[in-house]
Amino acid sequence: MNSISGYIEKHPGEAQRLIGLNCDQLKHLIKQAIALHRQVNSESELKKKRIIKKGGGRKTKLSLEEQILLTLIYLRQLTTFQLLGIQFGVSETTANDTFNYWFPLVGKLLPPSLLEQVKKTNMTTKL
Repeated sequence: MNSISGYIEKHPGEAQRLIGLNCDQLKHLIKQAIALHRQVNSESELKKKRIIKKGGGRKTKLSLEEQILLTLIYLRQLTTFQLLGIQFGVSETTANDTFNYWFPLVGKLLPPSLLEQVKKTNMTTKL
C-alpha cells in the first residue's frame, strides 16, 4: 500500500479533496473499474494465441486499486507523470502507461463533467 492509499484509509474525509470523490464513491468506482478490467482482459484472452503460459512475466508493482487511484489523482490534480511516478514508486513511463490504460475504462464509469475538464485543459495546453 502506498502512502496515498494509506492516507485515504486513515482519513476518508480527505478523499474528496484529493480525488473529487468521497470514500464510498471511490470504493464503488474501484469495484466497478476492476470488474470492467477483468471483463476486457477475459475478452482479449479469448483472442490471443499463447506461446508462453499465462501468468508468466513480470508482476506489476502497483495493485489494481493503486493503478486506478493513480489515474484518478492525475484527473483531479493534473500533475506530471514524473511526480505521479515518484508518489507511487514507479517510473514516469509506468505512470503514463498506467494512466493511458485506465483512462478509457474509468472514463466509462465517471461523470462526464470531470472528463470534460481534462479534455479542455489538454486542448488549451496543446495550442
